[in-house]
Amino acid sequence: MIYLYCVRIFWLCLLVFTFQKAQAQEIEARAYSNAPIGINFVTGGIAQAKSGSYTLTTEAVNLTRIIDVFGQSGRISLLVPYAQLSGTGTLGPQNINASAEGLSDPVVKVSANLYGAPALSLDEFKNYQQDLIIGTSLAASIPWGKYNSEQMLNVGANRSLIQPAIGASQAIGPWRLELAGMATIYTSNTSFLGSNTLSQNPIYSSEAHVIYYFQNMAYISADATYFTGGQKYVNGTAITGSQENWRFGSTMSYPINKHNSIRLTGSKGVYSNTNTDYTALGLSWQYRWGGGL
Repeated sequence: MIYLYCVRIFWLCLLVFTFQKAQAQEIEARAYSNAPIGINFVTGGIAQAKSGSYTLTTEAVNLTRIIDVFGQSGRISLLVPYAQLSGTGTLGPQNINASAEGLSDPVVKVSANLYGAPALSLDEFKNYQQDLIIGTSLAASIPWGKYNSEQMLNVGANRSLIQPAIGASQAIGPWRLELAGMATIYTSNTSFLGSNTLSQNPIYSSEAHVIYYFQNMAYISADATYFTGGQKYVNGTAITGSQENWRFGSTMSYPINKHNSIRLTGSKGVYSNTNTDYTALGLSWQYRWGGGL
């Protein structure tokens, strides 16, 4: 019986899961870059994702510190989001309203450059010129977000994701060419629509960025990502097939002074075999300090 019900609500659920994983599959330019050891970044921003009549608005704070990892630079980050989900959809003759607000799942991410990004002080970094950087990262969400097991649409997922990744960045004059690949691995939600178990296969993705730096260190990037997989199951029975999605986007960052910068981001789905495309826009302010700055 639960299988028949889940098939019936399948399309609406896909929209919610798309929103919940949007941060994990954000098109992130400059994920593999170098920065002086001891520098700290705090970023506050707002982002909005829309799919059909559903809207997810997220306010988030991200704290990052640049660290020395066996002679190469790395970073550790904590993202804390708060979200509001709203919208009205129909499933046959039935209206399904979405209204949820609260803490979303925080994300911890650790990154380490493996080649081409030596750990440098602020003074040493002034003479650094990038060539090829190769790096890796591991992100994980903490299922602390608000979740109601009797409600179909939530801002928390009641499960964790783990995302290992590897990538490279090549400098060519003022240009940076970046390529990365990652896997998103999900734990199970054992309180899906009551006491049912929702599980999901990993999603495999790749992304590419072409970045141009201006003389004042402002930059603009053209971004693309492709991901596939993610078949879902309820109580061991498949309720979806594998996803296949393409997204394009752009990022623009402008430094106000040596401590502050603003960033605009946008992305749009251009192909989805499950009709779960969404459009996302974001605005953030970043403040940096430490490391002798």
